[in-house]
Amino acid sequence: MLIIGNHVGFNKDTQLLGSLNEALSYGANTFMFYTGAPQNTVRGKIVDGLTLQAMEKMKEENIDYSKVVVHAPYIINLANGDTDKFKFSVRFLKEEVERCAILGIKWMVLHPGSHVGLGVDAGIDNIIHGLNEVLVDSPVTILLETMAGKGSEVGRNFEEIKRIIDGVENKDRIGVCLDTCHLNDAGYDVTDFDKLLDEFDKVVGLSYVKCIHINDSKNICGSHKDRHENIGFGTIGFDNLIKIIYNKRLEDIPKILETPYVGEKPPYKEEIAMIRAKKFDEKLKEKLEED
Repeated sequence: MLIIGNHVGFNKDTQLLGSLNEALSYGANTFMFYTGAPQNTVRGKIVDGLTLQAMEKMKEENIDYSKVVVHAPYIINLANGDTDKFKFSVRFLKEEVERCAILGIKWMVLHPGSHVGLGVDAGIDNIIHGLNEVLVDSPVTILLETMAGKGSEVGRNFEEIKRIIDGVENKDRIGVCLDTCHLNDAGYDVTDFDKLLDEFDKVVGLSYVKCIHINDSKNICGSHKDRHENIGFGTIGFDNLIKIIYNKRLEDIPKILETPYVGEKPPYKEEIAMIRAKKFDEKLKEKLEED
């Protein structure tokens, strides 16, 4: 079964129930969210009643709660060697893991971090050290996201992801989230995805892949820019993305759209409909802009 969804909001008044309702309005059967604003540490108390209502509604809608994903906030940077900033990142990531545990979420996507001039080796060492602190008794699995290689980002290739995983002691709580835009911008040929999966399997191991971000790209392969585009309107193209989404080797893995709004409107309902129909609507943006 196709497990397809998108990034949704999570606000203090409706919380998980609101996130679910937003996802359902797009025709999604999974979703991803931040537990609070990704740019700051402001977090409201999790309301168990709203969580339970959401869980019950997911059962009614035949949504597998074990496929729902949280994204860690951007302000966490485990690769940073500055003592205070590193300690903050570890502490805040632990708090986010605890919030996921309260919500009953199994998966948290994490940008590995940026070494900010320290060099890749030092950055990887810092990430490993931080993850080993966070994952000691974690009920949540952290998924390292493949990155585009912008600036001093760590995780721009499979080898860097592999080095981090090798250093993590609790292997049961570490995984990977593939991002199609990031892979393209990092220099990987996503037009032959089976070949790419073969390479990933050889370097890292396909069993580590637990989530895929489905995004087209505004950039050519190898640009290292990380600029997402709507499905079918970028350099990857609709047909190539459909082949990735429906790849049998990734059948039980949630696919999450992180595509940009068209004007002020979310495109997810229309994009998910295109994906389900396997038919590209070249006038999608025009229609959204006219509505």
